[in-house]
Amino acid sequence: MSVAPLDCAIVGAGHNGLACACYLAGAGMKVGVFERRDVVGGAAVTEAFHPGFRNSAASYTVSLLNPKVIRDLRLAEHGLEVVERPFSNFLPTADGGYLKMGGGLEASQREVAKFSARDAARLPAYYERLERVADVLRGLLLETPPNAGGGIGEILRAWKAGRSLAGLLLAAQRDVLDLFTMSAAEWLDRWFESDPIRACFGFDSVVGNFASPYSPGTAYVLLHHVFGEVNGKKGSWGHAIGGMGAITQALAKEAEARGVAIRTGAGVARIVSREGQATGLVLDDGTEIAARCVAGNANPRVLARLAGGEGWPEAIRDFACESATFRMNVALAELPDFTCLPGTAQAPHHGSGIILAPTLDYMDRAHASARDGGWSAEPIVEILIPSTVDDSLAPPGRHVASLFCQHFRYRLPDGRSWDADREKAADAILALVDRHAPNFSRSVIARRILSPADLEREFGLEGGDIFHGKLSLNQLFSARPALGHGDYRMPLSGLYLCGSGAHPGGGVTGVPGHNAAREILRDRRRGFRWASRG
Repeated sequence: MSVAPLDCAIVGAGHNGLACACYLAGAGMKVGVFERRDVVGGAAVTEAFHPGFRNSAASYTVSLLNPKVIRDLRLAEHGLEVVERPFSNFLPTADGGYLKMGGGLEASQREVAKFSARDAARLPAYYERLERVADVLRGLLLETPPNAGGGIGEILRAWKAGRSLAGLLLAAQRDVLDLFTMSAAEWLDRWFESDPIRACFGFDSVVGNFASPYSPGTAYVLLHHVFGEVNGKKGSWGHAIGGMGAITQALAKEAEARGVAIRTGAGVARIVSREGQATGLVLDDGTEIAARCVAGNANPRVLARLAGGEGWPEAIRDFACESATFRMNVALAELPDFTCLPGTAQAPHHGSGIILAPTLDYMDRAHASARDGGWSAEPIVEILIPSTVDDSLAPPGRHVASLFCQHFRYRLPDGRSWDADREKAADAILALVDRHAPNFSRSVIARRILSPADLEREFGLEGGDIFHGKLSLNQLFSARPALGHGDYRMPLSGLYLCGSGAHPGGGVTGVPGHNAAREILRDRRRGFRWASRG
């Protein structure tokens, strides 16, 4: 690739970096993307992990990918096909029964009525209230947050955001306040009395979030997972045919069609600056890349290190990162045979999100046990079997499954390391699954393990955090990654944050890349005349 000066050099070819590159190049900028790994996609990649078996390596399901990004960047035209899950969730209960959510509202109500007629009757109102709040907040996803202490432009942004919320009825405004501050358990207790439905909804509050569902702020994490849609159906979850790598391969095709130069196997050693402004990159091999500006699809802490940001705000340098997640892909000889719903013949529940965490109290105990011992004695496990809807991932009659597990801490106590303990933790996870589906372990042909340390080492996820930073109230909207820098502009002039460490946060959304590109283009129209951002 030419080392001639670029208009923008982008650190990292994850999905947000690629999205940012597409928008910039579409506006006529000369853009280069530099990726440490040998493939594009960051954590949204599909990899073979055993002969004949492929699966999404880290990120694993589709919902939050923004419809505007899909349309603007022609992802469907580049081969992206997303199919909805046959059923939303399947949750084995503590008494040997099960809750199966999906197949339409009436079907879900019939399932919930097995445990509480009152809860079944309240389900439509619950969905309506949550959707009303989610709709307003969806409108803020594509907005640049106002910066604290800014000028008239920031005041106008704050007014616009406030106006969106002010348009809600007072009861809905109270819901917004509650969902941002309450625990998921408190929120769900207002609505439901039975454990299975509270666990089914409460699970989203601890996904990628090292917290108990009884911790304040977890109600927002629950809400964060409701923002998405699949093929126009709000709140749905789906699978990208070919795995999550299909998303980033489509993005890469659009980037290349727009003239973006993508270089893999090109790690960034440091971000170069002169007189307080970012002027390019130095790669690991010593190559110097000159650029008018730099965008980072990396954790804010990583950007601070690359840019020599010892004087940056402490909130960025110490950005809180701990999703406490453990990923495992397995090749299966047969589908799991659940004690509560027997059979290895493919059935709708095999194509759902299978939640092995029967109550909120179980999730609370899992968090407490991980806090003390490093990982949960009884972990929270979600199983997805994408080969039930995508036969390209496994040989005929065989399957692949992803096990997404909470809570597994990045730092283990007593000097233990993940390199020594990863196999032991994986065995504990399979033992937990066997309690619900006794054939599971013996059907495993091969497994691919990603501990929190592996997620950091292989995919650059600082602290193993899948969201590039906790979704806590002090790290959201204008405070993501820090007050004064919520507008995608970092303390070093000409350096932008285009990854999930910026608003609106984690998940495969493409939104931080979209929004950061818009701010870069605004600065370009002003001739890249930057003010100090310290």
